[in-house]
Amino acid sequence: MSKLFQVYYDFLMGPLERGRFKSIRQELLTRAQGHVLEIGSGTGINFPLYRDVEKVTSIEPHPLMREKSLRKIGQAQVPIDVIGARAEALPFPDDYFDSVVATLVFCTIPNPEKALQEIIRVSKPNAKVLFFEHVRVHDAFLGKLQDWLTPVWSRLCDGCCLDRRTISLIEKEGFQIIHMDVFFHDIFVTIESKTGCKTRQ
Repeated sequence: MSKLFQVYYDFLMGPLERGRFKSIRQELLTRAQGHVLEIGSGTGINFPLYRDVEKVTSIEPHPLMREKSLRKIGQAQVPIDVIGARAEALPFPDDYFDSVVATLVFCTIPNPEKALQEIIRVSKPNAKVLFFEHVRVHDAFLGKLQDWLTPVWSRLCDGCCLDRRTISLIEKEGFQIIHMDVFFHDIFVTIESKTGCKTRQ
């Protein structure tokens, strides 16, 4: 991620985050429980919104974003740790977390399939996994527009893919979708899912 994008991320996202996004995040995070893993916590936008969880362990691979997120820990009502790590290589043991949260991050993860596999590995059986993501829409015109814009958008926004089919990826990796809501003409979705029971060798 470029340093320029990291510096101006909060400024660029501010209008959305102070509006509808805040209520979407608040509602989604009420479903988290126990020891929570947050994937790609960015500047810590979720930190003040957690309630009634034991603690949050967040990962963020970009040093400047981690530094910015530390300022929001003081606004949190639960203990929060921030660790420098990538979603594709989580530094945690198997069956460790009760819940996992990923918000507006799977559009940028280079290998989302591996990241989802890692989430399953470090989650307890039947752990709750909560997503808030933007995805490729079903509408033929808008979907093709996303496809067309993605190469340029990705370069400007450090790898963000407008046309990523995140819902299909989640289902393909074996997550059980419990509930899903859509927003802004189906561009944004929230997903409550669980990892399912794990087969032991």
